[in-house]
This record gives sequence, C-alpha cells and structure tokens, in this order.
Amino acid sequence: MAKKTVAKKPTSKSKSNTKGSKTGFWLKLWRIVYVSVLTFFLISVAWVVLYKYVDPPYTYLMCKRKMATMFFGQGSSDIHYSFVPYNKISDHLKIAVVASEDQKFPTHQGFDFVSIAKALEKNKHAKRTKGASTISQQTAKNAFLWDGRTIIRKGFEVYFTFLIELIWGKKRILEVYLNIAEMGHLTFGVEAAAQKYFDKSARKLTASEAAMIACSLPNPIIFKTNKPTSFMRKRQSWILTQMQNLGGKSYIQKLE
Repeated sequence: MAKKTVAKKPTSKSKSNTKGSKTGFWLKLWRIVYVSVLTFFLISVAWVVLYKYVDPPYTYLMCKRKMATMFFGQGSSDIHYSFVPYNKISDHLKIAVVASEDQKFPTHQGFDFVSIAKALEKNKHAKRTKGASTISQQTAKNAFLWDGRTIIRKGFEVYFTFLIELIWGKKRILEVYLNIAEMGHLTFGVEAAAQKYFDKSARKLTASEAAMIACSLPNPIIFKTNKPTSFMRKRQSWILTQMQNLGGKSYIQKLE
C-alpha cells in the first residue's frame, strides 16, 4: 500500500528567506531609482551650465525639420542657423519679441501663473487649446527638449525652466531664445531670419521689420514673414504699439 505524502509546513526559516528576498528586491529597486535620478540631475545641471557659456550647436526641432525635408520634402534640407551674440541683435527685435510673446518676462520667475490660469479656464470651452508658455519655457523646450504636449514633456519643461532661470538669468535666456527659435522653413534664429527676409544682419533690423518677425513666432510655418497676411499686418501694428507702451529700449535695459 502506497504511503501518503504529507506536505511540510513552511518553517520559520523559509518564511524569513522569502521576506528577506522581497526586502532585497525593493532595496535594489530603490538604489536603481536613486542612482538614475541623481545621474539625470547631475547631467541636466551640467548641460544647463554648459549652455550658459557655449551656444547650442543644434536642437531637436532642427533635426526633426531636416529629417522631414530629407525624406518627405523637396529641395535642399540645409538648416539656416547662425548664433549671434546678444549685442549683435537689434534692440528693436528684443523688445518686439517680449512685447509679442511675454510682456512679463523681465519680472516673472519663469512662469506667468495668471496667464496659465486664464488659458486653462479658456481651454475648457475652446475647440483649440491655447498655451501660456513664457519665453523662458519656450527656451527650455527649444534648447533641451522635444515638441509635443504630453504631461511628461511638460514636466521636464518646468524642470529645465527652473534651471535656466536660476543659472542663466534673463539676458542669456533671451539671447538663446532669439537664436534658436524657429522663424521659417528650415530657418532658426534672428540672424538667419534677418538675412533671409530683409537681406541684412539682425543688428540692423528696424522696429517695423522686428515686429514682422515677432508676429510670425506663434507659428512661423503658417505665418510667413516674407508673405504677410492681413492678420499679420494688424498684429505687426499692435506689436509696434506695445513696444512703445512698454517703454521701448529702456524696457529691455532692465534685463541687463
């Protein structure tokens, strides 16, 4: 007659081993997360510090536009981009961009919470969502991140905005923004835009020319500086008025 086998009850030793393995797993996971976060923090801070002194050689959007043109577009896929120092950019252009994009730029700490709240409220009832990104936020996105509206990307945008406000300061933020912002098909920065549309350097742009470039910034692919629509003409006039109301060049001197 076959003997019945009786399952052995787990001993206290086996229970402790199971508990210990679980503790070891969570400890290893915690170490991985800790090292990953610390590594990202150190690399991101070093990256921001580097760009305080070294001009960005390229951006994600430049690469994206180039690839799209190479594989799906027609004509040359060369990127028009030339970084110029802050003092070689027309003061008219500096104030025009601030007047158009972010009039609180000299005084906020990277975020315009009043405008953000208004945009969120308006977007509840609007078919097209409206953003409230400051020049600082746009610079952080253009220099370090990819485009899109995902929560993850916006979270990184907040983080890098905080870093550049802390490490760069307003003058460097505006300098980088004016140099890497998209201003037309395969055209990035004010120097490339000035040469392409007005056949002159960014330093020599007039107030009217600067306002026309500024009014294309919401979407330079649709709003073409060299082919202004009636809407762009009206916005150009509004920007010129705002430039005067803000105090012109004296307003920009607050950054310096």
